[in-house]
Amino acid sequence: MAAVNRDPMTAPHRTRNDAFIAVGVTVLAVALALFVDDGRPLGPPGWALLAGAHVPLVWRRSRPLLVLLAVAVCATPYHALDYNHAVPIPATLLALYTVAATGTVRRTLLTAVAVLGPTLIVNSFTNPDGALELLRISGWIIAVLFFGVDARFYRQYVASIVERAERAERTREEEARRRVAEERLRIARDLHDLLAHSITLIGVQASVAAHVLTADPQRLDRKAVAQALDDIAGTCRTARGELRTTLEVLRANEASLSVGGEQAAEPGSGSGSEPGSGFGSVDGRGPLPGLDGLGSLAEAARVAGAKVELSVHADGVPPSVGAAAYRIVQEALTNAVRHGGRDDLTITVGVRAAEGVLRVSVTDDGEGMGVGVGAGDGAGASDGTPGFGLVGMRERARSVGGTLDAGPGPAEGFEVTATLPLPREDKAR
Repeated sequence: MAAVNRDPMTAPHRTRNDAFIAVGVTVLAVALALFVDDGRPLGPPGWALLAGAHVPLVWRRSRPLLVLLAVAVCATPYHALDYNHAVPIPATLLALYTVAATGTVRRTLLTAVAVLGPTLIVNSFTNPDGALELLRISGWIIAVLFFGVDARFYRQYVASIVERAERAERTREEEARRRVAEERLRIARDLHDLLAHSITLIGVQASVAAHVLTADPQRLDRKAVAQALDDIAGTCRTARGELRTTLEVLRANEASLSVGGEQAAEPGSGSGSEPGSGFGSVDGRGPLPGLDGLGSLAEAARVAGAKVELSVHADGVPPSVGAAAYRIVQEALTNAVRHGGRDDLTITVGVRAAEGVLRVSVTDDGEGMGVGVGAGDGAGASDGTPGFGLVGMRERARSVGGTLDAGPGPAEGFEVTATLPLPREDKAR
């Protein structure tokens, strides 16, 4: 079957293989000449014409039409001299099959006409009364050509199946690479949101402790220092808990992929009923938070010294949309606290579900464009290194089919607004 499926024009070692086939056909022709009585015994001219008809078969796949022409040039006078008519038949049929198997249907039909015409003419002179013989010869020629065309169609059919299978395999590999890239990006977003927020708050709280220690050593406010250190410890515990939650979910995804081939629930797709991301449960074993975790974010920002006004009017928000809104608010609060540039910073957070979308807005009254740069660049912007805060927030919004805008506020500070569509069956009431 492999020989049939392989393209004869590109098969390896085709000339060598055709040489072996030509030798086999020649041996068969000699056997027919010696043991079959179907005309005059072969003399020197007959053997010479017979050899001339078989030698070109070595190049039958390289030059099928020329080989058929060479065979016909030798076979025509051979039959006209009424030598053993059965002897050159195998070589003629092989040349005809090669033309049909390697060419188009149109070329095969023209070849059939070109071969049948002279054959019938020669046979009419050598055997005028052999009408049955004419029918038999025509039937063999047509059958061989049809078999060659059928073999070519079958080969093309198999080649198309193989090509589709290879294309499907390439598509699967590309899809796997795309999923890996998306998973890496999602992990990077999760870790960025977690670590950037926690480290920013730890930095602010450590600055408070350092200020208390150095402001007036003679009148050290031990209670304020202890409170600042407790806040740092609490932030570290919650950050560690959420990091553990993120890693456990990632490992659960990996386990489900290895066992069942299907991805587990994506981090951030929890019900959002329990705060645990950044400021949730200390053990970090609950689901990643959604809108219910916004209160913990606001409280953490208040501990860092900002005044936060939180307004949430949304019920029945899907977990994926709630997780995206949570991460957007988390990043916006982080940037506002980090780059606000004033002690009496006020941040307004609004989340409202209406008209089939969830609208999220975070506005601060920080120091104008300075806040905008910080909020846009995200973590790392304060030291001049470009960050990924704004990029990450936009990716969060796009992950649920939403949009996000960020820029200077109408009067002062910086404003982040996001519109996240709600699935029709899960619209907030």
